[in-house]
Amino acid sequence: MDEEGFLRRAIALSREKMLAGEGGPFGAVVVKDGVIVGEGWNRVTSGKDPTAHAEIEAIRAAARKLGDHVLKGCVLYTSCEPCPMCLAAAYWARLDRFVYANGHADAAAIGFDDSFLYGEIAKPIDARTMPSRRLLADEARAVFDEWAAKQDRIHY
Repeated sequence: MDEEGFLRRAIALSREKMLAGEGGPFGAVVVKDGVIVGEGWNRVTSGKDPTAHAEIEAIRAAARKLGDHVLKGCVLYTSCEPCPMCLAAAYWARLDRFVYANGHADAAAIGFDDSFLYGEIAKPIDARTMPSRRLLADEARAVFDEWAAKQDRIHY
């Protein structure tokens, strides 16, 4: 299968699972060495999970199948340009790259507008819409210090 074939699989998942009532019109696959190692589709409403986006689901499936949290050598094919959460997940997974069909403007046109989130991320923390408050920094820092000294930690 070529790149268009992998992207067509992601698009097919988006349609199939949307029509089955599993969530919004989004699908994704993770590919390594020309083989699909993870598939995902939007399960936000059916799974009652706001993080169950297609890309997140596909990344989780690939990591389980490959037995590793690092997905170097893998490519994400997704029916729509990843939202900020999914884009961050792709970076955390260390994917080589991603390929997408619909753009974020296409998603916004049908009610999935991520521009607010992109704007919030760019603001200083005290200027964001969601209030936050920092507490117990010293106690939490002690755990970080223990992590930094831990000889058997797994880096990621």
